[in-house]
Amino acid sequence: MQKHICVVQYFKLFLCFVNVEFENDFTLEKVRELLTNMPGVILQDDPQKGIYPMPLNAHERDAVFVGRLRRDESQPNTLNLWIVSDNLRKGAATNAIQIAEYIMRKFK
Repeated sequence: MQKHICVVQYFKLFLCFVNVEFENDFTLEKVRELLTNMPGVILQDDPQKGIYPMPLNAHERDAVFVGRLRRDESQPNTLNLWIVSDNLRKGAATNAIQIAEYIMRKFK
């Protein structure tokens, strides 16, 4: 299992692109279900309706916003996702790792 994270700071917010390679295959439906039930996470994943994590949503909030879930077609068993959070409330880099590890545990 590998994970790669690119973090961009925007004022006091962190915006993270996360790429996670799993040992086993997964379904996006299962990932959505896991994230929906994860405490402190708000899944916003409907780009066709313009619903995805944005800095304005996370400003001065404790929740972590996750969305833009998609398979990475360049390699097997790999997930791309976008994470936004208020860095002063909860650090996005820590969240990215926690979310990746949580998903990995569920797919082992």
